[in-house]
Amino acid sequence: MMQSELKKRSITSFFLILLLFLMYQYSYILIISMIVIAIISWIEFYALISKIFIRENFSQKLLRFLLKAISLLYLSFIVYLILIIETENGDLKVYLFYSILVGIASDLGGLIVGKIFKGKKLTNISPNKTISGSVGSLIFSLLLVPLFVKYFYLYGLPTFIMITVLISLTTQVGDLLISLLKRKANVKNTSDILPGHGGMLDRIDGIIFAIPIGLLLFYLI
Repeated sequence: MMQSELKKRSITSFFLILLLFLMYQYSYILIISMIVIAIISWIEFYALISKIFIRENFSQKLLRFLLKAISLLYLSFIVYLILIIETENGDLKVYLFYSILVGIASDLGGLIVGKIFKGKKLTNISPNKTISGSVGSLIFSLLLVPLFVKYFYLYGLPTFIMITVLISLTTQVGDLLISLLKRKANVKNTSDILPGHGGMLDRIDGIIFAIPIGLLLFYLI
């Protein structure tokens, strides 16, 4: 069973990485993919919130509406931000994809190191999150620094490392936030659209927070 799930996860990961490469190379693939991903993620978030706030009193209805509206605006903002970068300022594209790669490395590091070393839980929000996994997220993110430092030489190595760490921490916070909502909704995954991974939102939960924070940090610092 575990080998079957691992095989599914590996195949899905390969296609996701391939898609990311194509998104970087071709503008139309980037734009179409981001719109589709945003729509699917919002539908999954909509279903998640609907499972949490099922009572029909006014406060529950209002909170449910606000969360759905805010999430729609937030995802739309990210798509708009990416469209602006792609069409009007292509120089920022490397900042965008580096932020995404840090998010991916953080997820991968947390999964691998957390599985190997286990140890003390990071928080009660998610029983699978451990302190060792959090450290692994940071380590895997920092492994990207030597590969990309030549593209960010203007920032200086210490600043570049600090930005990378902050993006990784943001990814972890976003992951915990969605994990909290899944726990409240009593579900393991937001959907089963990605074999071995769960839902689209399960895979980009940290990345959707890493993108704006990463761009903001690179712009302001």
